[in-house]
Amino acid sequence: MTTIIEAQGLTKRYGAKTALAGVNFQVEAGRIVGLIGPNGAGKTTALKAILGLTTYEGQLRVLGRDPHAERDALMREVCFMADVAVLPRWLRVSQALDYCAGVHPRFERERAQDFLRKTDIRPHSRVRELSKGMVTQLHLALILAIDARLLVLDEPTLGLDLLYRRAFYDTLLNDYFDKERTILLTTHQVEEVENLFTDVLFIRQGQIALASPVESLGARYLQLTVSSDAAAAARALRPFYEREVFGRVALFFDGRSAAELAPLGELRTPSIADLFVAKMQGSAP
Repeated sequence: MTTIIEAQGLTKRYGAKTALAGVNFQVEAGRIVGLIGPNGAGKTTALKAILGLTTYEGQLRVLGRDPHAERDALMREVCFMADVAVLPRWLRVSQALDYCAGVHPRFERERAQDFLRKTDIRPHSRVRELSKGMVTQLHLALILAIDARLLVLDEPTLGLDLLYRRAFYDTLLNDYFDKERTILLTTHQVEEVENLFTDVLFIRQGQIALASPVESLGARYLQLTVSSDAAAAARALRPFYEREVFGRVALFFDGRSAAELAPLGELRTPSIADLFVAKMQGSAP
């Protein structure tokens, strides 16, 4: 399998603050990877490094290139969508298409137009006349019309209502299956999109707390919910995190067998959102 992003010892400091502390991770081709972490964890710094927007220490290759030294060439194969649309408010939709067609050799204008025909966005409209959701749709149309190998999305649906968010991810997923793409996505709305991920990267205080294919999580992590009178026996098996839920106790285990835990209570594989909270707040590294 082709490695799209490979980081070894990736480090970034801002004065006395260390944003990334010797991070190691890989993103393989054709995967949808969730880069998930709390505010200030280092997500944005990692994306800036991947996109060639900041210097760094350590080794980083994106599509086989040094993203900082070879950014111009890299951007022919990478698309980025930030949490805040940056399209000028005076720009007409048709002018946005003209601009992208003029500056990017892999922009497919007809593909963007096909997408926009399914929306309420009109070619003569200016960006300032569009709602936030429509601006996001326009931005998505421009990005998906570029035949890029890597798509980087940083909180792309921030501030949108549920209908727009659902439509956005449906469109994104359909495009993923239509084309050979790799997607790196950061979001705080983990519950809504965790079913999209093939892999997750949890980042905490500038370090990777978990890097795993989603399909492998169930073999390693288990969530056991017990009544309060069985909590002591469950705690003896050394969970790395626990929380109280409606008078019962949910405990999270790393590496324990289902046969060992099942007699104590209700057992299941934790959701990605629940596992993220457990890894961020628990005692496990």
